[in-house]
Formats: sequence, structure tokens, C-alpha cells
Amino acid sequence: MAKQDASAPEFWDKRYGERFMPWDAGGVPAALAAFLAQERRPLRVLVPGCGSAYEARAFAAAGHDVLAIDFSAQAIDLAREVLGPHAGVLRLADFFAFDPGAPFDLVYERAFLCALPRSVWPRYAPRLAKLVVPGGRLAGFFFWSDEVRGPPFGLAPGELERLLMPWFERIEDKPVADSIPVFAGRERWQVWRRAV
Repeated sequence: MAKQDASAPEFWDKRYGERFMPWDAGGVPAALAAFLAQERRPLRVLVPGCGSAYEARAFAAAGHDVLAIDFSAQAIDLAREVLGPHAGVLRLADFFAFDPGAPFDLVYERAFLCALPRSVWPRYAPRLAKLVVPGGRLAGFFFWSDEVRGPPFGLAPGELERLLMPWFERIEDKPVADSIPVFAGRERWQVWRRAV
């Protein structure tokens, strides 16, 4: 049997095609709903690894300029159904290679970093730094676990700080009460500001 590679679109196409998605919350987490309720100005938002795109739909419905990307064609097909009239925000694209056209005010993180094999993580923060405007933010959910196998690939204590600094500084950190079972008790809502 060939080794399964979570860094390849085929790995995710198979899961979305079979509707095997234990990471899919089927809606918008409370911390994101609260975040959207307090944002007063429209933002240019990137949702990488958008999956079924419930959160992208929430950003679009709240009046934000959203780009939701995934490199799995099966995920994009499912997201198109979920997004309905907002399906124009979707793009089949690789986070590490696509041309954004312009930087973003906000990148939303939910089950994207933990879907990436750890060997790819050193590329994550430098890419984010190029995609977020100075003073812009990275906001979302981060998953901690000492389990070696994945996905999901969990963070060790202090690892997120090592990945994101010096490009970003953490400005918010809260526990999550409504995690789905695969993340329960092991994720936190955090907001990081891009250094100016």
C-alpha cells in the first residue's frame, strides 16, 4: 500500500469524496461568531484550507471580502454547495503557491495548520507574513497534542510561538468550549497581529 501523504491534494480528495471529515464542525464556532459580531469594518479575509467553508460563508454574509482556498477539488465542490450565493469566493489553490493579488487584513485559521504535515510547518509563518498586511491579523483555532501521528498534527507547548515569531505577536488567547470531538480540550482561540 502506498504511503498516504497529507501534503498532497489526493489525500484530502479521498476524504472529502467519501465524506470522511471528522474535523468538520458543520457550522461556525462560537468564538468566530463573537469575533464577527465585534468587527465593525469590512476586512479582506483569506480562509486557507477552507474545506466545506462554513466559516467562509459567515465572513461573506457579514460583508467581508473573502477568498476561500483549498487544494482539494472535492473540498471545493462541497464548499460550493455550502456557500450557495457566496460561492464566488472560492478558488482551487495551493496556500504556498497561489497569487493573492494583494495582501489580506486577516487570515482565518481552522484545522489548516494541523492538517499540514510537520515537515511543512517551517514554511507556514513566512508565507503568512507575506499574505498579511503589517498590523493585520491571524485569527482562529490552534490544536495542541503530543500525538506524533496525524492528521491532525498537534502543536507542542511553545511550538506555535517558535513558528510565528518574529512575524506575529499574540494579542488574544482563550479556551474553546464548543470544540468538535477530535479537538475537544486541546484547542484554543488565538489572535496574532502581524508585526509592522
